[in-house]
Amino acid sequence: MWRAYQTPASVNEALRLLADLGPCARIIAGGTDLLVEIQRAGGRDLVLIDVSRMESLDQLGCDEAGFIHLGPMITHNQAASSALLVERALPLVLACSQVGTPQVRNRGTIAGNLITASPANDTITALWALDARLTLRSLRGERTLSCADFFRGVRKTTLSADEMVTDISFPALAPNQRGCFLRMGLRRANTIALVNTAAVLTFEDSRIVGARITLGSVAPTIMRVPEAEQALMGGPLSEERIAEAASLCAQAAAPISDIRGGADYRRETTRVLVRRGLNSLRNDAGRLPYSGGAPRLWGKTDGHFPKWREKSMCHTNDGSDPIRCSVNGNAVAVRGAAGKRLLDMLRDHVGLTGTKEGCGEGECGACTVWLDGIAVLSCLVPAPRAHGTSIVTIEGMARDDAIHPLQQAFVDAGAVQCGYCTPGFIMAGASLLDEILQPSCAQIKAGLSGNLCRCTGYYKIIRAVESAVEGKEAG
Repeated sequence: MWRAYQTPASVNEALRLLADLGPCARIIAGGTDLLVEIQRAGGRDLVLIDVSRMESLDQLGCDEAGFIHLGPMITHNQAASSALLVERALPLVLACSQVGTPQVRNRGTIAGNLITASPANDTITALWALDARLTLRSLRGERTLSCADFFRGVRKTTLSADEMVTDISFPALAPNQRGCFLRMGLRRANTIALVNTAAVLTFEDSRIVGARITLGSVAPTIMRVPEAEQALMGGPLSEERIAEAASLCAQAAAPISDIRGGADYRRETTRVLVRRGLNSLRNDAGRLPYSGGAPRLWGKTDGHFPKWREKSMCHTNDGSDPIRCSVNGNAVAVRGAAGKRLLDMLRDHVGLTGTKEGCGEGECGACTVWLDGIAVLSCLVPAPRAHGTSIVTIEGMARDDAIHPLQQAFVDAGAVQCGYCTPGFIMAGASLLDEILQPSCAQIKAGLSGNLCRCTGYYKIIRAVESAVEGKEAG
């Protein structure tokens, strides 16, 4: 699928590769967008530069000036679990917690979401409302751009071929500021936003003295609505002002009609979402319902992948450098998989066919495995990314000639129908049970939201996980 896979040991090495290789090189972090793009458009001449395990890019904190900084390797699940962001950047937390599925959020990064530049991407709307800046770096130097300067159209940015994002920063919300984020999709999880919106308001006493309202999926890029912002200024957040601002946002929206929704529907949805968001800021200080106990499918880990501490490596399709890793506790060395996905390596080279391909685009969860203890989708992980890691597949769940308790619960509950989706459900469910000792029904549903059952056997699947929880409690 690609010509070579580089794993540099430092940012400078990555920048040097970008400068030398030009447009045929692509930075890969989570890869949840890039691998789908490559599968659709082809990428045999591409060289992928993996920066996903650089420690210097995995930072999240607030500086002395009150600016929050996100490294480009911060994943959506890491951001959604950050106490700092929950307290000082709630719109971003709410956006990150609704991107894709738990497995996608474990690999997908905020920086990658920004670079993809889809007008429906949730984190862009939230960060634009938070007045975020992106720092771009190359061997030529460094520059910092606002969202308005960075985004140029549908999937278009000002990022040059030799540049990479090294920092995302924005002012932390002050005590007199409130923020929200809402979206509407065609289903509860793993869906592209029909419309999304974010707002940040600044108050003095009960008067609004600052307002930023952003809309997504209603124009070629995320848009602000100055008319609606101005309508809120200078007075309290009253029902009348909220209604006027919501109507102005609907009037400013310029959506298209497509298979997911018509333009008129999107305009009305814009009005409803803006009104709901502003009402939330009026009624409960912007603390929209957010559960810090939502499952991440991190298992027994802290959600951070181990860092790369070796020298730079290059895996090519000639098989000269094998991919060395542990699969279900066994050391393997795989040649000839450098240009393939982890899913293909496991099935075609290691001979473990329990991991299934259902969609190849991160939609169904059938290919879920554990990468260094974290649940991921193997159809969206390049095989060379597995070098030096520990992988567990469905075949590794049985220990000492006994199947995993969750596997037994699936048998007892009759939760297996055609069985094609079952390995993915088991891997996601077992990760959930390792992470949360006694998950609620809502947490079970959230933990399994990245997995689809074509036979629609969800009731028995959920019952099987509940039964496994009851078995743990009895034990």
